[in-house]
Amino acid sequence: MGSKSKTVNVVTLGCSKNIVDSEQVMRQLTSSGFSVVHNSDDLSKSNIVLINTCGFIGDAKEESIEMILKFAEAKKSGQIDKIFVFGCLSQRYREELSAEMPEIDGFFGVNELKTVVKVIGAEYRQQLLNERELTTPDHYAYLKISEGCSWGCSYCAIPLIRGKHVSRRMEDLVVEAQLLAKKGVRELIVIAQDSTYYGQDIYGKRRISELLTELSSIDGIEWIRLHYAFPSQFPEELIETIANNPKICNYLDIPFQHISDTVLLNMRRGISMEETYTLIEKLRKGIPNLALRTTLLVGHPGEGIDEFDELCRFVTKVKFDRLGVFPYSEEEGTYGAKSFQDTIPLEEKLRRAGEIMKLQQNIAEELNRQKIGSVIRVIIDQEEADFYIGRTEHDSPEVDGEVMVKKGDFSLICGEFYNVKIMDSIDYDLIGDVIL
Repeated sequence: MGSKSKTVNVVTLGCSKNIVDSEQVMRQLTSSGFSVVHNSDDLSKSNIVLINTCGFIGDAKEESIEMILKFAEAKKSGQIDKIFVFGCLSQRYREELSAEMPEIDGFFGVNELKTVVKVIGAEYRQQLLNERELTTPDHYAYLKISEGCSWGCSYCAIPLIRGKHVSRRMEDLVVEAQLLAKKGVRELIVIAQDSTYYGQDIYGKRRISELLTELSSIDGIEWIRLHYAFPSQFPEELIETIANNPKICNYLDIPFQHISDTVLLNMRRGISMEETYTLIEKLRKGIPNLALRTTLLVGHPGEGIDEFDELCRFVTKVKFDRLGVFPYSEEEGTYGAKSFQDTIPLEEKLRRAGEIMKLQQNIAEELNRQKIGSVIRVIIDQEEADFYIGRTEHDSPEVDGEVMVKKGDFSLICGEFYNVKIMDSIDYDLIGDVIL
Protein backbone atom coordinates (compact mmCIF):
# COMPACT_ATOMS: atom_id res chain seq x y z
CA MET A 1 0.00 0.00 0.00
CA GLY A 2 1.50 3.35 -1.05
CA SER A 3 1.98 6.25 1.30
CA LYS A 4 -0.77 8.23 -0.41
CA SER A 5 -3.34 5.50 0.30
CA LYS A 6 -2.51 5.70 4.02
CA THR A 7 -3.03 9.46 4.17
CA VAL A 8 -6.40 11.07 4.95
CA ASN A 9 -7.18 14.71 4.19
CA VAL A 10 -9.56 15.91 6.90
CA VAL A 11 -11.43 19.03 5.78
CA THR A 12 -13.17 20.97 8.56
CA LEU A 13 -15.95 23.49 7.98
CA GLY A 14 -17.97 25.44 10.50
CA CYS A 15 -17.32 26.27 14.13
CA SER A 16 -14.65 25.46 16.69
CA LYS A 17 -16.76 22.56 17.97
CA ASN A 18 -16.30 20.90 14.58
CA ILE A 19 -12.55 21.48 14.87
CA VAL A 20 -12.51 19.41 18.06
CA ASP A 21 -14.46 16.59 16.37
CA SER A 22 -11.98 16.53 13.48
CA GLU A 23 -9.03 16.50 15.85
CA GLN A 24 -10.47 13.50 17.71
CA VAL A 25 -10.93 11.56 14.46
CA MET A 26 -7.41 12.48 13.34
CA ARG A 27 -5.93 11.09 16.57
CA GLN A 28 -7.78 7.80 16.09
CA LEU A 29 -6.47 7.56 12.52
CA THR A 30 -2.84 8.25 13.45
CA SER A 31 -3.03 5.59 16.15
CA SER A 32 -3.76 3.04 13.39
CA GLY A 33 -0.81 4.12 11.26
CA PHE A 34 -2.56 6.59 8.98
CA SER A 35 -1.00 9.92 8.13
CA VAL A 36 -3.36 12.88 8.25
CA VAL A 37 -3.36 16.31 6.67
CA HIS A 38 -5.83 19.06 7.49
CA ASN A 39 -7.64 21.30 5.00
CA SER A 40 -5.14 20.47 2.27
CA ASP A 41 -5.75 21.62 -1.32
CA ASP A 42 -2.95 19.37 -2.57
CA LEU A 43 -4.76 16.36 -4.03
CA SER A 44 -1.49 14.50 -4.52
CA LYS A 45 -1.06 14.08 -0.77
CA SER A 46 -3.95 11.73 -0.01
CA ASN A 47 -6.44 9.42 -1.64
CA ILE A 48 -9.10 9.58 1.09
CA VAL A 49 -10.93 12.80 1.93
CA LEU A 50 -13.05 13.18 5.07
CA ILE A 51 -15.23 16.31 5.11
CA ASN A 52 -16.62 17.58 8.42
CA THR A 53 -19.62 19.71 7.45
CA CYS A 54 -21.61 22.58 8.96
CA GLY A 55 -25.39 22.79 8.68
CA PHE A 56 -26.18 25.72 10.97
CA ILE A 57 -27.29 28.46 8.56
CA GLY A 58 -27.82 28.84 4.83
CA ASP A 59 -24.39 30.18 3.94
CA ALA A 60 -22.65 27.44 5.93
CA LYS A 61 -24.71 24.74 4.25
CA GLU A 62 -23.86 26.13 0.82
CA GLU A 63 -20.15 26.18 1.67
CA SER A 64 -20.32 22.54 2.80
CA ILE A 65 -22.12 21.43 -0.36
CA GLU A 66 -19.64 23.30 -2.57
CA MET A 67 -16.75 21.58 -0.78
CA ILE A 68 -18.33 18.15 -1.25
CA LEU A 69 -18.89 18.83 -4.95
CA LYS A 70 -15.31 20.04 -5.37
CA PHE A 71 -13.88 16.77 -4.09
CA ALA A 72 -16.53 14.76 -5.95
CA GLU A 73 -15.14 16.23 -9.19
CA ALA A 74 -11.62 15.27 -8.10
CA LYS A 75 -12.82 11.72 -7.51
CA LYS A 76 -14.43 11.58 -10.96
CA SER A 77 -11.13 12.60 -12.53
CA GLY A 78 -9.26 9.90 -10.61
CA GLN A 79 -7.29 12.23 -8.32
CA ILE A 80 -8.71 10.71 -5.14
CA ASP A 81 -10.30 7.34 -4.41
CA LYS A 82 -12.79 7.82 -1.57
CA ILE A 83 -14.81 10.61 0.03
CA PHE A 84 -16.59 10.37 3.35
CA VAL A 85 -18.78 13.13 4.81
CA PHE A 86 -19.81 13.62 8.42
CA GLY A 87 -20.94 16.42 10.72
CA CYS A 88 -23.99 18.66 10.98
CA LEU A 89 -25.05 18.84 7.32
CA SER A 90 -24.70 15.10 6.94
CA GLN A 91 -26.66 14.53 10.15
CA ARG A 92 -29.58 16.62 8.92
CA TYR A 93 -29.73 15.78 5.24
CA ARG A 94 -28.17 12.33 4.95
CA GLU A 95 -30.92 10.79 2.79
CA GLU A 96 -31.15 13.76 0.42
CA LEU A 97 -27.37 13.99 0.06
CA SER A 98 -27.00 10.25 -0.51
CA ALA A 99 -29.62 10.37 -3.27
CA GLU A 100 -28.10 13.41 -4.98
CA MET A 101 -24.43 12.48 -4.59
CA PRO A 102 -24.02 8.72 -5.17
CA GLU A 103 -20.29 9.21 -5.82
CA ILE A 104 -19.76 9.91 -2.09
CA ASP A 105 -18.70 6.72 -0.27
CA GLY A 106 -20.55 7.42 2.95
CA PHE A 107 -22.50 10.03 4.93
CA PHE A 108 -22.35 9.97 8.74
CA GLY A 109 -23.90 12.00 11.56
CA VAL A 110 -22.35 13.99 14.37
CA ASN A 111 -22.42 11.09 16.83
CA GLU A 112 -20.86 8.52 14.51
CA LEU A 113 -17.17 9.34 14.89
CA LYS A 114 -16.46 5.72 15.83
CA THR A 115 -18.12 4.50 12.63
CA VAL A 116 -16.24 7.06 10.54
CA VAL A 117 -12.91 5.85 11.92
CA LYS A 118 -13.77 2.22 11.24
CA VAL A 119 -15.07 2.72 7.69
CA ILE A 120 -11.81 4.43 6.75
CA GLY A 121 -10.02 1.28 7.90
CA ALA A 122 -8.68 2.31 11.29
CA GLU A 123 -9.30 0.81 14.71
CA TYR A 124 -11.29 2.94 17.16
CA ARG A 125 -9.52 3.00 20.53
CA GLN A 126 -11.68 4.04 23.49
CA GLN A 127 -8.60 4.85 25.55
CA LEU A 128 -7.79 7.70 23.15
CA LEU A 129 -11.13 9.43 23.77
CA ASN A 130 -9.48 12.44 25.44
CA GLU A 131 -6.64 12.74 22.90
CA ARG A 132 -6.51 14.84 19.72
CA GLU A 133 -4.22 15.80 16.85
CA LEU A 134 -4.22 19.58 17.10
CA THR A 135 -4.98 21.61 13.99
CA THR A 136 -4.52 24.89 15.83
CA PRO A 137 -1.10 26.37 16.60
CA ASP A 138 0.61 24.34 19.32
CA HIS A 139 0.05 26.92 22.06
CA TYR A 140 -3.74 27.10 22.09
CA ALA A 141 -6.56 24.59 21.82
CA TYR A 142 -10.32 24.38 22.10
CA LEU A 143 -11.84 22.38 24.94
CA LYS A 144 -15.40 21.23 24.21
CA ILE A 145 -17.14 20.69 27.54
CA SER A 146 -20.58 19.61 26.35
CA GLU A 147 -22.62 18.64 23.31
CA GLY A 148 -25.99 19.87 22.11
CA CYS A 149 -28.36 22.45 23.59
CA SER A 150 -31.64 22.37 25.52
CA TRP A 151 -32.83 25.96 25.07
CA GLY A 152 -34.80 25.69 21.81
CA CYS A 153 -34.30 29.20 20.44
CA SER A 154 -36.67 29.83 17.54
CA TYR A 155 -34.03 30.20 14.82
CA CYS A 156 -31.58 27.51 15.88
CA ALA A 157 -31.31 24.00 14.41
CA ILE A 158 -28.59 22.81 16.80
CA PRO A 159 -30.97 20.84 19.09
CA LEU A 160 -32.36 19.14 15.97
CA ILE A 161 -28.84 18.25 14.82
CA ARG A 162 -26.92 17.56 18.00
CA GLY A 163 -29.69 16.90 20.51
CA LYS A 164 -30.17 18.25 24.02
CA HIS A 165 -27.35 19.47 26.24
CA VAL A 166 -25.03 16.69 27.43
CA SER A 167 -22.13 17.70 29.68
CA ARG A 168 -18.85 15.81 29.75
CA ARG A 169 -17.63 14.63 33.12
CA MET A 170 -15.28 17.04 34.84
CA GLU A 171 -12.57 14.45 35.45
CA ASP A 172 -12.43 13.65 31.72
CA LEU A 173 -12.11 17.32 30.85
CA VAL A 174 -9.29 17.78 33.35
CA VAL A 175 -7.44 14.77 31.89
CA GLU A 176 -7.86 16.14 28.36
CA ALA A 177 -6.63 19.57 29.43
CA GLN A 178 -3.61 18.00 31.17
CA LEU A 179 -2.74 16.13 27.97
CA LEU A 180 -3.06 19.36 25.99
CA ALA A 181 -0.78 21.15 28.45
CA LYS A 182 1.83 18.42 28.03
CA LYS A 183 1.70 19.06 24.27
CA GLY A 184 2.59 22.71 24.90
CA VAL A 185 -0.87 24.28 24.99
CA ARG A 186 -0.87 27.42 27.12
CA GLU A 187 -4.31 28.79 26.30
CA LEU A 188 -7.55 26.82 26.63
CA ILE A 189 -10.62 28.13 24.82
CA VAL A 190 -13.61 26.59 26.56
CA ILE A 191 -16.49 26.00 24.15
CA ALA A 192 -20.00 24.55 24.16
CA GLN A 193 -23.33 25.50 22.70
CA ASP A 194 -24.06 26.94 26.15
CA SER A 195 -21.01 26.82 28.39
CA THR A 196 -22.77 28.26 31.45
CA TYR A 197 -25.25 25.34 31.54
CA TYR A 198 -22.34 22.97 32.12
CA GLY A 199 -23.00 20.29 34.74
CA GLN A 200 -26.74 20.85 35.21
CA ASP A 201 -27.66 17.60 33.45
CA ILE A 202 -25.19 15.26 35.18
CA TYR A 203 -24.57 16.94 38.54
CA GLY A 204 -27.95 18.58 39.15
CA LYS A 205 -26.40 22.04 39.26
CA ARG A 206 -24.26 24.27 37.10
CA ARG A 207 -20.56 23.72 37.76
CA ILE A 208 -18.86 25.92 35.17
CA SER A 209 -17.12 27.94 37.90
CA GLU A 210 -15.75 24.76 39.50
CA LEU A 211 -14.59 23.47 36.13
CA LEU A 212 -12.72 26.68 35.31
CA THR A 213 -11.08 26.61 38.74
CA GLU A 214 -9.98 22.99 38.19
CA LEU A 215 -8.57 23.81 34.76
CA SER A 216 -6.65 26.79 36.14
CA SER A 217 -4.74 24.49 38.51
CA ILE A 218 -3.08 22.65 35.60
CA ASP A 219 0.61 23.43 35.20
CA GLY A 220 1.40 25.07 31.87
CA ILE A 221 -2.06 26.54 31.28
CA GLU A 222 -1.82 30.32 31.57
CA TRP A 223 -4.97 31.60 29.86
CA ILE A 224 -8.49 30.17 29.99
CA ARG A 225 -11.06 31.82 27.75
CA LEU A 226 -14.82 31.23 27.98
CA HIS A 227 -17.04 31.20 24.89
CA TYR A 228 -20.78 30.96 24.27
CA ALA A 229 -22.30 31.83 27.63
CA PHE A 230 -26.09 31.93 27.43
CA PRO A 231 -27.50 35.17 28.92
CA SER A 232 -30.75 33.75 30.38
CA GLN A 233 -30.31 32.44 33.95
CA PHE A 234 -26.65 33.43 33.87
CA PRO A 235 -24.86 31.91 36.91
CA GLU A 236 -23.73 34.99 38.80
CA GLU A 237 -21.06 33.13 40.81
CA LEU A 238 -19.18 32.95 37.51
CA ILE A 239 -18.61 36.72 37.67
CA GLU A 240 -16.60 36.35 40.88
CA THR A 241 -14.71 33.34 39.49
CA ILE A 242 -13.55 35.26 36.43
CA ALA A 243 -12.71 38.38 38.43
CA ASN A 244 -10.63 36.58 41.07
CA ASN A 245 -8.74 33.99 39.01
CA PRO A 246 -5.74 35.50 37.17
CA LYS A 247 -5.60 32.59 34.69
CA ILE A 248 -9.16 33.18 33.46
CA CYS A 249 -9.14 35.87 30.80
CA ASN A 250 -11.22 38.98 31.45
CA TYR A 251 -13.18 38.02 28.36
CA LEU A 252 -16.68 36.69 27.90
CA ASP A 253 -18.46 35.66 24.73
CA ILE A 254 -22.17 36.00 25.46
CA PRO A 255 -24.50 36.05 22.41
CA PHE A 256 -27.38 38.41 23.26
CA GLN A 257 -28.85 38.18 19.72
CA HIS A 258 -31.25 41.12 20.23
CA ILE A 259 -32.56 43.70 22.71
CA SER A 260 -36.17 44.33 21.63
CA ASP A 261 -38.62 42.57 23.95
CA THR A 262 -40.79 41.72 20.95
CA VAL A 263 -37.96 40.06 19.06
CA LEU A 264 -36.50 38.37 22.15
CA LEU A 265 -39.92 36.84 22.84
CA ASN A 266 -40.22 35.63 19.23
CA MET A 267 -36.70 34.22 19.45
CA ARG A 268 -37.60 32.37 22.70
CA ARG A 269 -34.46 33.66 24.39
CA GLY A 270 -35.89 33.62 27.91
CA ILE A 271 -34.60 37.08 28.76
CA SER A 272 -35.98 40.63 28.52
CA MET A 273 -34.46 43.97 27.56
CA GLU A 274 -34.35 45.05 31.21
CA GLU A 275 -32.71 41.81 32.32
CA THR A 276 -30.14 42.12 29.53
CA TYR A 277 -29.07 45.60 30.56
CA THR A 278 -28.96 44.52 34.22
CA LEU A 279 -26.71 41.55 33.40
CA ILE A 280 -24.31 43.68 31.37
CA GLU A 281 -24.09 46.16 34.25
CA LYS A 282 -23.32 43.35 36.72
CA LEU A 283 -20.67 41.86 34.42
CA ARG A 284 -18.85 45.13 33.88
CA LYS A 285 -19.08 46.13 37.52
CA GLY A 286 -17.96 42.73 38.79
CA ILE A 287 -15.13 42.08 36.31
CA PRO A 288 -12.75 45.02 35.92
CA ASN A 289 -11.24 45.35 32.45
CA LEU A 290 -13.77 42.91 30.96
CA ALA A 291 -13.87 42.50 27.18
CA LEU A 292 -17.44 41.63 26.26
CA ARG A 293 -18.07 39.89 22.94
CA THR A 294 -21.56 39.33 21.58
CA THR A 295 -23.37 38.06 18.51
CA LEU A 296 -26.51 39.68 17.11
CA LEU A 297 -29.14 38.37 14.70
CA VAL A 298 -30.95 40.80 12.41
CA GLY A 299 -34.05 40.26 10.29
CA HIS A 300 -35.79 37.79 12.59
CA PRO A 301 -39.59 37.76 12.18
CA GLY A 302 -41.00 40.58 14.29
CA GLU A 303 -38.06 42.89 13.74
CA GLY A 304 -39.62 45.99 12.24
CA ILE A 305 -37.97 49.37 11.88
CA ASP A 306 -38.62 50.29 15.52
CA GLU A 307 -37.13 47.03 16.79
CA PHE A 308 -34.07 47.42 14.59
CA ASP A 309 -33.61 51.02 15.74
CA GLU A 310 -33.72 49.72 19.32
CA LEU A 311 -30.99 47.24 18.44
CA CYS A 312 -28.82 50.04 17.01
CA ARG A 313 -29.31 52.07 20.21
CA PHE A 314 -28.29 48.98 22.21
CA VAL A 315 -25.03 48.63 20.27
CA THR A 316 -24.28 52.35 20.59
CA LYS A 317 -25.08 52.44 24.31
CA VAL A 318 -23.32 49.28 25.46
CA LYS A 319 -20.21 49.68 23.25
CA PHE A 320 -19.32 45.99 23.04
CA ASP A 321 -15.61 45.32 22.79
CA ARG A 322 -16.21 42.64 20.15
CA LEU A 323 -19.31 42.01 18.06
CA GLY A 324 -20.48 39.81 15.19
CA VAL A 325 -23.81 39.95 13.35
CA PHE A 326 -25.73 37.51 11.13
CA PRO A 327 -28.86 37.86 8.99
CA TYR A 328 -31.73 35.58 9.95
CA SER A 329 -31.90 32.36 7.93
CA GLU A 330 -35.08 30.30 8.17
CA GLU A 331 -34.16 26.73 9.08
CA GLU A 332 -36.70 23.97 8.44
CA GLY A 333 -37.96 22.19 11.51
CA THR A 334 -37.20 25.06 13.91
CA TYR A 335 -39.83 26.84 15.96
CA GLY A 336 -39.27 29.99 13.88
CA ALA A 337 -39.89 28.23 10.58
CA LYS A 338 -43.07 26.64 11.93
CA SER A 339 -44.44 29.72 13.66
CA PHE A 340 -43.48 32.78 11.60
CA GLN A 341 -43.37 33.96 8.02
CA ASP A 342 -39.93 35.08 6.90
CA THR A 343 -41.10 38.26 5.18
CA ILE A 344 -37.99 40.45 5.39
CA PRO A 345 -36.05 40.37 2.10
CA LEU A 346 -32.45 39.16 2.23
CA GLU A 347 -31.24 42.48 0.85
CA GLU A 348 -32.81 44.29 3.79
CA LYS A 349 -31.34 41.81 6.27
CA LEU A 350 -27.89 42.36 4.78
CA ARG A 351 -28.39 46.13 4.88
CA ARG A 352 -29.25 45.95 8.58
CA ALA A 353 -26.27 43.72 9.30
CA GLY A 354 -24.03 46.19 7.48
CA GLU A 355 -25.44 49.10 9.49
CA ILE A 356 -24.74 47.31 12.77
CA MET A 357 -21.18 46.52 11.72
CA LYS A 358 -20.63 50.13 10.68
CA LEU A 359 -21.64 51.22 14.17
CA GLN A 360 -19.38 48.56 15.69
CA GLN A 361 -16.38 49.54 13.59
CA ASN A 362 -16.58 53.09 14.91
CA ILE A 363 -16.87 51.77 18.47
CA ALA A 364 -13.93 49.38 17.98
CA GLU A 365 -11.76 52.15 16.56
CA GLU A 366 -12.63 54.41 19.51
CA LEU A 367 -11.86 51.68 22.07
CA ASN A 368 -8.57 50.85 20.33
CA ARG A 369 -7.46 54.48 20.31
CA GLN A 370 -7.92 54.51 24.09
CA LYS A 371 -5.32 51.74 24.36
CA ILE A 372 -2.55 53.74 22.64
CA GLY A 373 0.28 54.31 25.09
CA SER A 374 -0.66 51.41 27.36
CA VAL A 375 1.41 48.27 27.94
CA ILE A 376 -0.47 45.00 27.35
CA ARG A 377 0.48 41.34 27.76
CA VAL A 378 0.40 39.63 24.37
CA ILE A 379 0.76 36.01 23.23
CA ILE A 380 2.47 35.61 19.85
CA ASP A 381 0.57 33.46 17.34
CA GLN A 382 2.65 33.73 14.16
CA GLU A 383 5.45 35.51 12.35
CA GLU A 384 4.97 37.48 9.14
CA ALA A 385 7.31 39.56 6.96
CA ASP A 386 7.32 42.81 8.95
CA PHE A 387 5.41 41.92 12.09
CA TYR A 388 4.84 39.30 14.72
CA ILE A 389 1.09 38.70 15.09
CA GLY A 390 -0.26 38.28 18.60
CA ARG A 391 -3.35 38.68 20.77
CA THR A 392 -4.27 40.16 24.12
CA GLU A 393 -6.42 38.38 26.71
CA HIS A 394 -9.29 40.33 25.11
CA ASP A 395 -8.87 38.61 21.73
CA SER A 396 -9.92 35.11 20.76
CA PRO A 397 -8.28 33.48 17.71
CA GLU A 398 -9.96 33.85 14.32
CA VAL A 399 -12.85 36.04 15.48
CA ASP A 400 -11.26 39.05 17.21
CA GLY A 401 -8.58 41.64 16.52
CA GLU A 402 -4.83 41.15 16.57
CA VAL A 403 -1.75 42.93 17.83
CA MET A 404 0.89 43.57 15.18
CA VAL A 405 4.28 43.73 16.90
CA LYS A 406 6.86 45.55 14.81
CA LYS A 407 10.01 43.54 14.11
CA GLY A 408 13.46 44.70 15.18
CA ASP A 409 16.85 43.17 15.93
CA PHE A 410 15.28 40.55 18.16
CA SER A 411 13.38 37.27 17.81
CA LEU A 412 10.07 36.47 19.44
CA ILE A 413 8.83 32.93 20.00
CA CYS A 414 5.36 31.83 18.96
CA GLY A 415 3.37 30.74 21.99
CA GLU A 416 5.31 32.96 24.40
CA PHE A 417 3.96 35.98 26.24
CA TYR A 418 5.47 39.47 25.93
CA ASN A 419 4.69 42.94 27.18
CA VAL A 420 3.86 45.21 24.26
CA LYS A 421 3.48 48.98 24.27
CA ILE A 422 0.61 50.00 21.98
CA MET A 423 1.74 52.70 19.54
CA ASP A 424 -1.15 52.88 17.05
CA SER A 425 -4.34 51.18 15.87
CA ILE A 426 -5.94 50.29 12.54
CA ASP A 427 -9.63 49.36 12.45
CA TYR A 428 -9.93 46.35 14.78
CA ASP A 429 -6.17 45.77 15.23
CA LEU A 430 -3.44 47.26 17.39
CA ILE A 431 0.20 48.05 16.51
CA GLY A 432 2.90 47.96 19.14
CA ASP A 433 6.53 47.62 20.17
CA VAL A 434 7.71 44.77 22.34
CA ILE A 435 9.30 45.65 25.67
CA LEU A 436 12.29 43.34 26.15
